[in-house]
Amino acid sequence: MTDTQPLLSVRDLTVTFPTKRGPVRAVDSLAFEVRPGRTLGIVGESGSGKSVTSLAVMGLHSGAEVGGSIVFDGQELVGLGERALNRLRGRRMAMIFQDPLSSLHPYYTVGEQIAEHHRVHFGSGRAVARRRAVDALAEVGIPEPERRAGEYPHQFSGGMRQRVMIAMALACEPDLLIADEPTTALDVTVQAQILELIARLQEERGLAVIMITHDLGVVARVAHEVLVMYGGRAAEQAAVDDLFARPSHPYTRGLLDSLPRLDDSDDEPLRAIPGSPPSLLTPSPGCAFAARCAVAAAGSDEERARCETERPPLDGPAGHPVACHFPAYEGIAS
Repeated sequence: MTDTQPLLSVRDLTVTFPTKRGPVRAVDSLAFEVRPGRTLGIVGESGSGKSVTSLAVMGLHSGAEVGGSIVFDGQELVGLGERALNRLRGRRMAMIFQDPLSSLHPYYTVGEQIAEHHRVHFGSGRAVARRRAVDALAEVGIPEPERRAGEYPHQFSGGMRQRVMIAMALACEPDLLIADEPTTALDVTVQAQILELIARLQEERGLAVIMITHDLGVVARVAHEVLVMYGGRAAEQAAVDDLFARPSHPYTRGLLDSLPRLDDSDDEPLRAIPGSPPSLLTPSPGCAFAARCAVAAAGSDEERARCETERPPLDGPAGHPVACHFPAYEGIAS
């Protein structure tokens, strides 16, 4: 595989959960690609389907119906058996989960947990795996790795636990790293350190990275391409510079408008997108964002009816498709 070919190719991905009140389609007809050495940022509000998408790629959904195609390095993952998935997970695909404290076992030292990960995938002896665990902790900048490998998760700060999670994810030198909100609940200094660490390791190893976040500042800093999700669907896709320069979907513009600005006065309230995310139990037949959209609200009766009843396709200029009947509306400040 060359660097110009996608390592991961997702096409028409759907994830549906059965519930007592009916099926919930948490991801609907999603498509994207990730190439070696590149970072795809997936952004959106809570409930937009970001984490569900990442878990589907890893094959970690139990009880959900996953449809479409997920091709990793030429191998179709949808419908692949659990044993074959286990050989890929952790070895060629790894994931950093949102909450490191709940993801690490409290009864085992961090060194034991990383070493076990290495033994499972490489069949290495205990001494070799222990050495690899210490080396992995050193690679992610944990001081005195030999000593700290013998400590338990509760003895680490939040930032250090996140580094342990990164060390565990990278111990087997995977090709794809999925980072699900890796800087949530960390202060800005530690957040910057974690992002710099991931970027350095990506450059050294040619990692393909999926960065899942609601923080557009993180996306602007680390991503090469951006996928904006809303209501389980793709709203907009573009290169990061293009997206920030020409946000074309009203939802993307709303996310950018909600960021604090340096030229705002001290008593200026933060701008928010009105309304609430849509219910996935009763999805709209039209645009999922129509009920909250300033463009639809300002349009004619015919235009509002179109937004509410006709689902917009993900379409537009090459490299910057938008799922909107009226993209690049100039009435909303960017």
